[in-house]
Amino acid sequence: MYTSRVSGHVDAPRAAVYRALVSAEAIARWRVPEGMTGEVHEFDARVGGRFRVSLTYEAPDASGKSAAHTDTYHGHFAQLVPDEQVVEVLEFEAADPALRGAMTLTTTLSDAPGGGGTDVLMVHEGIPDAVPAADNETGTRMALANLARLVEADGSS
Repeated sequence: MYTSRVSGHVDAPRAAVYRALVSAEAIARWRVPEGMTGEVHEFDARVGGRFRVSLTYEAPDASGKSAAHTDTYHGHFAQLVPDEQVVEVLEFEAADPALRGAMTLTTTLSDAPGGGGTDVLMVHEGIPDAVPAADNETGTRMALANLARLVEADGSS
């Protein structure tokens, strides 16, 4: 298992970014790497609340962790600090034991220097070694770029 740390910037206030972290509709739009579509099956944004999300590859030859072309994960919210932090404990729904096990994703929001929006840090702990680190980092960077586009386009800044 390993840990990844990916940071990005969103040109919007922390409150707007936080809302996108705890909205099922927003999650289905931003937490989806390029070449995939997202579906939120369950989402209860409160401490202890559960979620379940599927990401499906658009390419017919892409292989998923949970099904032929899909990565499904489920988990719960371990901590929610409005406008500051979201801690999720999640696990892939995979038959392969090398892909199973609880992971923790901590997303921390901070004011960017000079008051220019929000800096976002995503720390993903307990990632199974079977998930290539480069793939995890690339997917997280894509998701952060999607988050920025979504929140900045929303005009909540």
